[in-house]
Amino acid sequence: MSLENAPTHIKLAIDLIALLEDNKIDNQVAIDALTLALNDFKAKQKHANNALSAAEKTAPQP
Repeated sequence: MSLENAPTHIKLAIDLIALLEDNKIDNQVAIDALTLALNDFKAKQKHANNALSAAEKTAPQP
């Protein structure tokens, strides 16, 4: 599979790896930063899912 046909998340992962490697970021620093970013995005996703569930519960039923 060529990169141009790769899923978006694969392209993003490759770009992030290249960015970290090109800037010679220490492995542990990269892991710590990526862990923080992952936790932040998971919390945002959970919040969005909870808001959607709440909206579905309060929506008028036909």
